[in-house]
Amino acid sequence: MSSLTHKALMFLYGRGYEVRRHPAVRRAAMFAQHGIDLVIDVGAAHGGYGEQVRKFGYAGKIVSFEPLDSAYAELSKAIAGDAAWSARQVALGSEPGEAVINIASNSDSSSLLPMESAHTEAEPSVGYVGQQTVTVARLDDLIDEIATPDSKIFLKIDAQGFEKEVLAGAQETLKRCQGIQLELSFVPLYSGGMLIDEAVSTAYAAGFQMVSVEQGWAAASGQMLQADGVFFRL
Repeated sequence: MSSLTHKALMFLYGRGYEVRRHPAVRRAAMFAQHGIDLVIDVGAAHGGYGEQVRKFGYAGKIVSFEPLDSAYAELSKAIAGDAAWSARQVALGSEPGEAVINIASNSDSSSLLPMESAHTEAEPSVGYVGQQTVTVARLDDLIDEIATPDSKIFLKIDAQGFEKEVLAGAQETLKRCQGIQLELSFVPLYSGGMLIDEAVSTAYAAGFQMVSVEQGWAAASGQMLQADGVFFRL
């Protein structure tokens, strides 16, 4: 390390910042190790996750699911020109049908579940501002349309507390996955959402082991509220 680089790092450290490799670099290496050729992106929002995996070298197929009109419009722009990336405007859950999703002021916090006080206290500027009726499907009912029997699948779920319902409708799909990524909530942020103990237990019961924890959301107080857990079959 050059002295100039060391001085720059010390300058940032002194102001409370740390420079480290992006966690997606490690995830990309695991994609390569496990031969992942299909990423199923549940709760895609504006397409940030897909753009991230592309940036760090993943060139395989991506199928994104996003139910909200506004977010889906942005997602459609993100996938334009990428022949290996497709999107569906549908929410995933345990039963097919329709449901009412709560639209948050920052969009990314929109959820099919009520928001808990811990969420609003940590981010008072974020709240529900509207609702939209969306189509709900089971991933198990769609998987044969988007995957082949030989697909090496990585399932990422970012459903704002609705992960348990998504997994309930994806029990057969889970058996075909090489890896999964789940939000790990340390405190209740959405009514009925899984907390970290249940999420980790569910992943291990399905045959996965945690290989990485990626930093998520912290309150202004410094309390960590949420992280992302990456699990693979080992």
